Amino acid sequence: MNICVVGCGYVGLTTGTVLSHFGHKVTCIDIDEGKVDSLNSGKCIIHEDGLEPMLQKQLECETLKFSTDIHTHMRKNEIIIIAVGTPSNGTGQTDLTYIDQVIEYIESLKADQHFQTIVIKSTVPPGTNDYVRNRLLQSGRDKDSFSVISNPEFLREGTAVYDLLHPDKIVVGGRDPLELELIRKMYGYLPSKYFFTSPITAEITKYASNAFLATKISFINEIQRICEAYKGDVSVVAEAIGCDPRIGPDFLKAGLGYGGYCLPKDIQSLTHSAIDKGIVPSLLHAVERVNHSQVDLYIDLLEKEMGTLKDRDITVWGLAFKPNTDDTRDSPSFRLIDGLVDKGSEITAYDPAASGTPKAINVSKDQYESVKGSDVLIIATDWKPFIEADWKRVKALMKGSIIIDARNCLNASIVRQAGLKYLAVGRH
Repeated sequence: MNICVVGCGYVGLTTGTVLSHFGHKVTCIDIDEGKVDSLNSGKCIIHEDGLEPMLQKQLECETLKFSTDIHTHMRKNEIIIIAVGTPSNGTGQTDLTYIDQVIEYIESLKADQHFQTIVIKSTVPPGTNDYVRNRLLQSGRDKDSFSVISNPEFLREGTAVYDLLHPDKIVVGGRDPLELELIRKMYGYLPSKYFFTSPITAEITKYASNAFLATKISFINEIQRICEAYKGDVSVVAEAIGCDPRIGPDFLKAGLGYGGYCLPKDIQSLTHSAIDKGIVPSLLHAVERVNHSQVDLYIDLLEKEMGTLKDRDITVWGLAFKPNTDDTRDSPSFRLIDGLVDKGSEITAYDPAASGTPKAINVSKDQYESVKGSDVLIIATDWKPFIEADWKRVKALMKGSIIIDARNCLNASIVRQAGLKYLAVGRH
């Protein structure tokens, strides 16, 4: 198959690279010339396990290339995958500006073009597939010259390549059963459970998936607060209820809350879509409220322990919203740092992959150098190097001795054996 992927962000880049691995001829399009040049030279622009070597191999095999020439490659490819960003516009509604721009390009193609399949992989509100199809029909495209399929992604940052190679499900929202066979062929007939459904159902399925994952996180974080009040241990509660197959262990780790690009904006978008139809999404509102207030628990814990936080030297390990990615979008770590800076604390941060900070703070390039002279060390992202840290070395470098485990990822006894004071919310 000849495939054009529009958008070289997290989803588009990973999807395009893996599809070329399946033997298809793939061209990934982006308007950023610098990004395209980097990718064509074999340099991956995101931190994703296994992606860069696969990208380099496919470039060598000439099954993958990157370009800024959207018109040329849209015209000659039989499949166009839309993988552009769909950010929130600030009110919770999804901004479809980038989707609209891609559709304008497709509308400009000659009416006598060969049949094309347009695959919407971007996360979009219910009804977007119909909107795209109707726009193309109104532009003069014959209904028999194209199809529009919704094929949402269910990728986890840090394991996206693995997820594409071993999908637990593939959702296909279309109008003709033949479209299911096309998608199966596109994915190299991967052994997976395929769901062929209407475009709107496919769109809702994506939102429902992320909404449920966010709900599990906020649920265990609320249980964490109850554990704190009654001196219980939320880590044991989570492990025990996770053994129940009706619940499952994933997304039951209490801590700072969820972040990243997808969960926050998708919760807001689904909430907005529900309100548009006169539905009051009470549970979704509660999920957001719990999540946004999580960082306050750790700031309160620290104030209770130390009194004033003004002029305290605090080190934060972790800027990315989760380990194994450099993505800091809507990271709880940033919200935590903002709150500490507002209290007058002096912050030094370190992350193995992520960069950029929410405020003018010091960012260290070395994990252990970052704790030198600190009163407090906070684990804000559960990276493996943090979990396996040399705590005796940390104790020797710090001025104080307080370790705040904001991800419930450390072995408390090992930390205490090093002479450090271990603190966490809901672990007693």
